[in-house]
Amino acid sequence: MDPRSEVLRGGTRRWFLSECGVGLGGMALSGVLPRLARAAENPLAPRPPHFAPRAKRVIYLFMAGAPSQLDLFDPKRKLVEISGQPVPDELIRGERFAFIKGHPKALGSPYEFRKHGEAGHDFSELLPHMASVADEWAVVRSVRTDQFNHAPAQIHLNTGHFRIGRPSMGSWLSYGLGTEAADLPSFVVLLSGPYMPDGGASCWSSGFLPTVHQGVRFRSQGEAVLHLADPPGMDRPSRRRALDALADLNRKALARYGDPEIETRIAQYEMAYRMQSSVPELLSIEAEPAAIREAYGVEPGKASFANNALLARRLVERGVRFVQLYHWGWDTHGSNMGDDIVHTLPQVCREVDRATGALVRDLKEKGLLEDTLVVWGGEFGRTPMNEERDGSKFLGRDHHPHAFTVLFAGGGTKAGVAIGATDELGCRVVEDPVSVHDLQATILHLLGLDHTRLTYRFQGRDYRLTDVAGEVVRKLLV
Repeated sequence: MDPRSEVLRGGTRRWFLSECGVGLGGMALSGVLPRLARAAENPLAPRPPHFAPRAKRVIYLFMAGAPSQLDLFDPKRKLVEISGQPVPDELIRGERFAFIKGHPKALGSPYEFRKHGEAGHDFSELLPHMASVADEWAVVRSVRTDQFNHAPAQIHLNTGHFRIGRPSMGSWLSYGLGTEAADLPSFVVLLSGPYMPDGGASCWSSGFLPTVHQGVRFRSQGEAVLHLADPPGMDRPSRRRALDALADLNRKALARYGDPEIETRIAQYEMAYRMQSSVPELLSIEAEPAAIREAYGVEPGKASFANNALLARRLVERGVRFVQLYHWGWDTHGSNMGDDIVHTLPQVCREVDRATGALVRDLKEKGLLEDTLVVWGGEFGRTPMNEERDGSKFLGRDHHPHAFTVLFAGGGTKAGVAIGATDELGCRVVEDPVSVHDLQATILHLLGLDHTRLTYRFQGRDYRLTDVAGEVVRKLLV
């Protein structure tokens, strides 16, 4: 190589690195300074919404496995009339099913429906307690999705995309609004039923948002939050000194590297320290009046939806922004007695119905329902046809993305309203279709957030919960 070229190359490199007015150091510092400014604050401190909110917090009752709207909320007389007969060709032409094969037969609901409350909402005999607060519910019968398998459908409804890696709704709300809870996470997850949701922890992941916004799972039995307790021999003053020393080291690392995850680490250590005192008190549901425990049907010390529903009320009382309860068990295919609509569906309804009705009533009596949004629903619906997998004689329904029902109460929703309709067989939406992104946009709107403005830049582009779609369901709003 020509020596002059080598000198020129070295000089140019040295000039760029040290003499340039911007310089790599300057460019790096410009990215670090905003993070350092934020680090001086609590990353979960309350933030102002885009506009005046109707709700301050959310309790999302997620029925994992997809409850049958046709047996619970959307009665179809015509379907009962033709039950057992092959369905019309147009219902299955070009259709993909998860398990149905051949030409299926119609399956009318074996359950009676009655209209309840001044609203006149239709409820199945399987949900008497939810029906008892009918006038508090806004019922949306026209929700649809483009996913027909459990894991991608659950992830899609929670994160706005069917692939893993996006932030969940609770994480977006934590990022956008912070929390009013000083000693609890902004986003708490409670599980019941025999299994986790099919989408797993991706349903409450913070994705590419700072992990301080991750949903924190509280367990119903044993240690509520794993690894929260101090190890043997560690007293509170020693723990405090250790955390203070660790925080000093982390702040130095933050100043040097500007990594927002270091900021998260500092905040999470402090939160864990405070939770060591707040969580045991929170979980002491035995302190609730006997009448309240009876209303919910709680069983202290046992894992149940009822216990989690009462904990959800206690969490929002303490300022938690988003509480999500998952109850698995609604996947009623009818392949055997353990997953049909005659034996299994009534059982899973009993597991959630009483506590759901009690939660809505309890929130209202305590003045919390007005600004607490309650959502009840699954990831998709069930078919109006009998699945009859491998010739099964048990009654059951396959996955159905084209129409399902979601219920809302409180939080600025219009109590008693019924939105949307399906055709006479309950197969397709014929009035006021509502997409998953529409639901997400509406929930954010109720909390004072414009879903198109709540964004986060990641890998060179801005992301949002609703991706590039979503319209607020105005008929749902007060």
